[in-house]
Amino acid sequence: MKHLLNPLDFSVTELDDLLKLANAIEANPQKYAHACEGKKLATCFYEPSTRTRLSFEAAMLNLGGSVIGFASSDNSSAAKGESVSDTIRVISCYADICAIRHPKEGAALVASSRSSIPVINAGDGGHQHPTQTLTDLLTIYSLKGHLDHLKVGLCGDLKFGRTVHSLINALIRYPAVEFVLISPEELRVPGYIREDILDAGHIPYKEVERLEDAMADLDLLYMTRVQKERFFNEEDYIRMKDFYILDKAKMTLAPKDMLVLHPLPRVNEISVEVDDDPRAVYFKQAQYGVYVRMALILTLLDIHVTDEN
Repeated sequence: MKHLLNPLDFSVTELDDLLKLANAIEANPQKYAHACEGKKLATCFYEPSTRTRLSFEAAMLNLGGSVIGFASSDNSSAAKGESVSDTIRVISCYADICAIRHPKEGAALVASSRSSIPVINAGDGGHQHPTQTLTDLLTIYSLKGHLDHLKVGLCGDLKFGRTVHSLINALIRYPAVEFVLISPEELRVPGYIREDILDAGHIPYKEVERLEDAMADLDLLYMTRVQKERFFNEEDYIRMKDFYILDKAKMTLAPKDMLVLHPLPRVNEISVEVDDDPRAVYFKQAQYGVYVRMALILTLLDIHVTDEN
């Protein structure tokens, strides 16, 4: 039995297979419409989510399966003090696979150690968000045609942004990828990522503060919001939240084939006037999230769909 707790739980070969399966699902969704009939997905969300939870549910429903679960800890036995370990042991009696989001780092790992069904980490604190990373990779792979030889700009909250940390870890496994880290001093990428991952792996990167200084030669710009829920005091959040706003004027500085991604939700870091730019693919990215989660559910449940199915 395999779990997905970290993007690195899949080898590059396994990841390539997953992305190709997601592309096959996109091309012919009807072929997979009954693949999970009789199967149940449990969505155990201890903190709020729109895209991640609903995309998991849409993915399972698109595969012909069903969904059970809860959307916040207030609506679960966690409100009575039940541990994650006990909850997952109970959920294992009801469902075939579980997606869990929790504000505490390592919660998904704890769940997987007690579970008798595959566990998918749908986000644990500021730590990992592997299915968002799979979504990001599928978006890049589908629209660029490759995951190597890319110059990637990461902008905004690089300190607390788990999507950024996971994406760096995933992309460094492909050749000739380099990063431009765009953030204010207070929200720079953590030292362990800079030193233990980028420096240790001899991955080319530079750190800049102005978005305008980075736009000219990027293949991809990954915008993030400043996350109020990760700050310890409101003053710091208010000071940081409007530090970067991507607008039409800044887009004129970018290459004609640069992609703009964002894990959503956005607040005001991307002006709505950018939405009509063909390089803005963040809503396509949300759709790719359904396809990749469909592929992930099939892979973890070891369900293979052939033309004879």
